[in-house]
Amino acid sequence: MVGTRETTTNLWTYAEADTLGIDMMRDPKIMGFSVEARDGGIGSIDEATYGTERSYVVVDTGPWIFGKKVMLPAGTIETVDFDDEKVYVKLDKDQIKDSPEFDEDTYRGAEYRERIGTYYGGPGA
Repeated sequence: MVGTRETTTNLWTYAEADTLGIDMMRDPKIMGFSVEARDGGIGSIDEATYGTERSYVVVDTGPWIFGKKVMLPAGTIETVDFDDEKVYVKLDKDQIKDSPEFDEDTYRGAEYRERIGTYYGGPGA
């Protein structure tokens, strides 16, 4: 697929620029992209961060989970299709739906990141 790039397996880090074909730290272009789980669409990217070993995306799930948001570590991203503006994650809908509840007030904190990291099988903050 033209424009598709594979990403890293590190939970909180995007792939290197040579793997993605773009430097996510300098030229992030995934805000607003649709997000596809292994078994279908889950929403669109509302926020994306690009900190060293602390990167994640916040997905607005729209009507799928009654308008809630979820945080996904950057390492859960399997591929990014820049042509179709889609991000594919290596998770299924149930894994995402059952993730720790998104909290607007605490999601940037270490404790919340630790819960997310533990849930997705990697280190926290």
